[in-house]
Amino acid sequence: QQFNLFPHLTAAQNVALAPVRVRGVSRATAREEAHELLERVGLAERRDHYPYELSGGQQQRVAIARALAMRPELMLFDEPTSALDPEFTREVLAVMRDLADSGMTIVVVTHEMGFARRSADRVVFMAEGRIVEDGPSETLFTAARHERTRSFFEQILGE
Repeated sequence: QQFNLFPHLTAAQNVALAPVRVRGVSRATAREEAHELLERVGLAERRDHYPYELSGGQQQRVAIARALAMRPELMLFDEPTSALDPEFTREVLAVMRDLADSGMTIVVVTHEMGFARRSADRVVFMAEGRIVEDGPSETLFTAARHERTRSFFEQILGE
């Protein structure tokens, strides 16, 4: 995956850049917010590191902090863990779970069914580019109406 971090900027500088340039925030305020956001995603101690010094999961979390610096109403994640090692996958999913728990609306395209089951209020199951079924998370996982949905969950979850 590509997180589009600027290679010549530290993690904190990557997070602070857009608020200064786009939102008109002072550099000092942006730097302070960047440090807070990096702490929120578990990277306070890595704030002065460059992207090449960070793992894929750490780069992903810097990218999440950078997006949060713009104070979005919602965040979109498209397979955010698809290229990560399992250890780093857990770190990124923990940050996403924290966002959801804090009230941030997140829309996630994922094959991480355990995460979807635990974290989602609503799940949309798609196959071949079409919506097959949607509804409350627990309903879809335990009492899906459509055979295609049930078959998928049986294969993936072994249920």
